[in-house]
Amino acid sequence: MSARWLSRLAVCTGLLLGVTGAFGAPDLRLDLSLDPHSRQFRAQAELQPASRNFRFLLHESLRVTSARVGAEGVAFEQQGERLGCRQWQIRTVRPGQKLVIRYAGRLPPLERNRDHRSVIGGMPPMSAPEGSFLSSGSCWYPRPAALFSYRVHLAVPHDQRALVAGRRTAETLPQQPGESYRASFEFNHPADGIDLMAGPWTVREKVVPRVGKSAISLRTYFPADLDAVPGLAQAYLDDSQTYIERYSQAIGDYPYSEFSIVASPLPTGFGMPTLTYIGAEVLRLPFIRQTSLGHEILHNSWGNGVYVDFARGNWSEGLTTFMADYAYKEDESAVAASEMRQAWLRDAAAFSGQPAGSLRDFRSRANAVGALVGYGKSAMLFVMLRDRLGPKAFDQGIRNFWSAQRFRIAGWDDLQRAFEGASGEQLDSFFAAWLDLKTLPDVAIAAAESRASGKGHQLNIRFARTPADLPLRLPIEFSAGAQRETHWINLASGQNSAALTLSFAPQTLRLDPETRVWRRLAPGQLPTILRQWIAASAPQLVIAGNTPAVEQAIRQLAGRFFETSAQVLESERLRSALNGGAPILLAGTHGEIDQALAGAGLPARPSELAGQGSAQVWTVPGQPFRLAVISGQDAAALNALQRGLPHYGGQSWLVFEQGRAINRGVWPVSIPEFAVSQSVRKDAK
Repeated sequence: MSARWLSRLAVCTGLLLGVTGAFGAPDLRLDLSLDPHSRQFRAQAELQPASRNFRFLLHESLRVTSARVGAEGVAFEQQGERLGCRQWQIRTVRPGQKLVIRYAGRLPPLERNRDHRSVIGGMPPMSAPEGSFLSSGSCWYPRPAALFSYRVHLAVPHDQRALVAGRRTAETLPQQPGESYRASFEFNHPADGIDLMAGPWTVREKVVPRVGKSAISLRTYFPADLDAVPGLAQAYLDDSQTYIERYSQAIGDYPYSEFSIVASPLPTGFGMPTLTYIGAEVLRLPFIRQTSLGHEILHNSWGNGVYVDFARGNWSEGLTTFMADYAYKEDESAVAASEMRQAWLRDAAAFSGQPAGSLRDFRSRANAVGALVGYGKSAMLFVMLRDRLGPKAFDQGIRNFWSAQRFRIAGWDDLQRAFEGASGEQLDSFFAAWLDLKTLPDVAIAAAESRASGKGHQLNIRFARTPADLPLRLPIEFSAGAQRETHWINLASGQNSAALTLSFAPQTLRLDPETRVWRRLAPGQLPTILRQWIAASAPQLVIAGNTPAVEQAIRQLAGRFFETSAQVLESERLRSALNGGAPILLAGTHGEIDQALAGAGLPARPSELAGQGSAQVWTVPGQPFRLAVISGQDAAALNALQRGLPHYGGQSWLVFEQGRAINRGVWPVSIPEFAVSQSVRKDAK
C-alpha cells in the first residue's frame, strides 16, 4: 500500500493547514539531527509562508524554541492541540519573507507491539536504536502548504543510517565512532509530505544505466542479520531493476533517479516516492520479491507519480493491484488469475451484509471491508474495462493517463477520459455504474430456451438480477457434449433478456464461468473461508483450554484475529450457541479441541489436516451453523499464530509450523450449470 494517503487524507479533512500548491509549490528546507539512542530530535526549518499568520502543527513531543526572519526574532505561540499534535502560530511574518523555525524534543519510543492494523491506522513519530519512523502525517515538521518541494539535510550517530524520499545529493560516512552519518536529499516535485526513516542498516547499491537518461541508483537498507542472508540484498536489487524496466515499458519512464528497499522493525508495507518501507520480518520471504516489491515500485507511478485526488476517490490502490498483484497471477497462469478473481468475489460475499460504501467513496484501507472495495473491487473494475476495450486500447489508455497526469493530482474522471481517448468509446455509464454502486450485484439465469432457426439455433435467455438498472456485460458459456462456446451478452439498464444464434443446440449454460464480472457468486461457489469470521460484526469465542497460559494465548490471538471484540462463551455453551447463527471460533490445544468437538456432536478434525504442523486452522463446511477451529500443540504454537493468521482470510484451512503456514486451501466448489429447454417448432398449416 502507499503511505501517501496518511498525509494527503489529513489535508483533505483539514487537519493539516496551508495553501494548495501546484507545480510552483513552496519549498521547505530542513536541517535536522536525530539520536535514536536518546530519542532526541532537533531541527531547523526554512520556508516562506504564504500568509501573515502562519499556522502549522507539530507533534506534542516537539516544541518551537525560536523563530526569526533574517536576524530579527519573531513571536510564536501555541494555540491548542488536536490528535496528538499542537497547533502553533507565527503572526508577524509578511508573505514572501523567509522564516526560520527551530524546534526540538524527545520523540516517543518505538511501539514494538504494533500489528499491521494499527500500523495502517497511522502512527506518531517514534524512535529507537533498532529503527525510527517519522511518518509524513505525524506532524514532525512545519508544513508550508498542502503540496511543496523540499531539501533535507540530516545527521544521525555513526552506527545509524537515515533517509527521506527523494534524490540523495550528498553523503558523508563517519570515519570513527564519534562522528555522525550525514546525508542530503531533495525532492523537486510537488510532495504532500516527508517520511523520515533511520536504522542500524548496511547499505548496498546497484547503479542501472539508461540510454539517453540518467542512471537509476538502487539500494537496500538492511540490518546486519538480514544483510547477512546470502544473496538476499542482491536479489532485491536485481528484482527491483526488472520491475522498473517492466513498468517503464508499460507506462512510461520511471519518474525518479533511485529506488530503495528499507527494512522496518514494524510490520509496515508502505510505498513512498523512490522507496518502500517493509517489515524486516517479511523481507526474508520469497513471495515479497514476487509480489509486494513490484506493487510498491508501481506506486512510484500510481499514487506517487500521479497523485490521488482524495476528494474524488482513491483509484491508485486498485490500479496498482491490477497491474501488479493480479498481473503476476496472469503471468503465472490463467488458472492462478481466475483464483484471484474468485477470492475477491468470495470476500465480497463474506462482507455483503456490511456497509462497504461505493468505490467512489473509498479513500484508504481502514479495515478488511475497505480493502475489499479499494483493492479487490477496484482491480476488478479494470479487469472488466480491459475485457470491454481490448488489451490494445486499454494499454494505450494507461500510457495516455500517465503522460497527461504525471506529477499532477488526478481522479477517476481523468482515468475515464484517458480510456475514452484511447478507445473512442463513451464510458460514462460504465464508470458511473461501478463507481457509485454500493451493493453487490446479484445476477442469475432464470430461464433459457433453444429452438432451431434456419441452419442454426436461436437461444433466448431470461435473467433475474438486482439492481435491475445496472448495465452488465456478461460472459455465458454454452455447451452440448464436447462443443463449447463463450459469448458476451450486453444487458442495458432494465433489460432482463437476451437472444442470440448459435451453430449448435446448447444443452447447458454457465454464467461467467471464469468469474470476470463483479457480482455475488452462487451458493455452490462460496466455500466457508476465514474472512467470514475475521470481519464478523458480532463474533463469538469459545476457549477449549483450562491452563492460564493457553487461555491467555487464545485471548491475545483472538484480539489480533477479529476486527471487532468477540464475546467469550463457556465451552459448555458451544452446541447451543451454534443455533444462534453468529460465527463462532473454537480455539484450544489438540486434545482439548478433539474432546470439545466430540462432546458437542460436531464433525471431527478433517483427516487432511490431522498430524500436520504445530497448529491447524479450519472452517466447518456444509453445515447450517458457522464454526471455525484453531488447534495448537500448546500455548507457544497458538502464540505463534498472532502475526500471520489474520493475513489468510481467503483460506478455508491452514497448517502452521511454529507460525509459518506450510499448507493451506479452500474447500472445493462447483460452477452451477443451467439446463436449456428445447422447443420444437411446428410449421404452420
